[in-house]
Amino acid sequence: MKLRSPTLEGFRAILRRPSFGLAEIVWRWSFGAAAGLLLIFSFFEYLDTLPVSKGDLLLLRTRHPVLISRAVMHIFRGSGFRVVETVVVLALTLGVAWIVVASLARAATIKALLAYFLDSDVSTPARTETPWRFHALFTLNFFRLGTTLAAVVGCLAAVLLGKSASRPTDPAPGSALLIILTFTMLVWIAWSTLNWFLSLAAIFVVADGQDTFGAIADAVDLCRTRSASIFAAGTWFGLAHITAFVVASSAVAFPLGFAMILPAGVVLGGVLLVTLLYFAVTDFLYMGRLAAYVAMVEMPDAPVSAETTQPPLPQAGTYFDSGTHSSPAVDSTELILSDVPANS
Repeated sequence: MKLRSPTLEGFRAILRRPSFGLAEIVWRWSFGAAAGLLLIFSFFEYLDTLPVSKGDLLLLRTRHPVLISRAVMHIFRGSGFRVVETVVVLALTLGVAWIVVASLARAATIKALLAYFLDSDVSTPARTETPWRFHALFTLNFFRLGTTLAAVVGCLAAVLLGKSASRPTDPAPGSALLIILTFTMLVWIAWSTLNWFLSLAAIFVVADGQDTFGAIADAVDLCRTRSASIFAAGTWFGLAHITAFVVASSAVAFPLGFAMILPAGVVLGGVLLVTLLYFAVTDFLYMGRLAAYVAMVEMPDAPVSAETTQPPLPQAGTYFDSGTHSSPAVDSTELILSDVPANS
């Protein structure tokens, strides 16, 4: 049996079963739409709490920039605490909702991928189904949320550190920009690495019933034993992602080129359509890469033959005393086959 490439199996999975990518789009976009609606609703509710006096309305109607700015400052004065409260409540609510939704959705998609490879001809013999619990997935997604918040704090710290390097008395914008970009890049590398490991560990929670830290250990072990396959999958799906980004960037330039001719709504609609198509492609590619990782877990490291054929054992009368080979179907007493004349 030939070795199957997990990368090819990942591409084949999303091409044969587009429902994998559609499921990823449904849960991601549904959560994003719900979060966006909640943010918009909270914003308008916050605006309703702002007191606007008749003097503020009078200043706003003057359309003078200085008077309008003074009216806006008076309206928003004292509302900073309500903004902080709103942000904290929304962050906690959306964070808990994301942990629950992402855990349920990832469990469903991984179970579907496991069933796909079990039914396909590339699967290994069926493994014993291991019970697992949702609390391990909840913990992994909680860690992912924690690393994301830590990355945000790290980026803010990079901005403050760069700002401290450029003082009004001794301005150094180049050094400040270099510090901000360097530390931001380091924070992004650390965040992406941890987030990738935690995402990979979810496979072992569903497939093997591991707990949180056992799944992380199995993810590290998979990277150690199948490093070449993981590198190949990341490379090819990364190239596909870059290709999709280049194509989407070129497509966005098309409606923008008619910005002076077409109405603004049509241009924005075209840009929004291309952006949504790009995000859909990235979700499909993410599911393909996840399918490749599941294939690495389900497929063996080395080819296993379906049956082992042994060479036939020689039968009696096949060899002469001299060591020469002869077919058992031929009579060895024939004169033509012997150098020794037969006894008369």
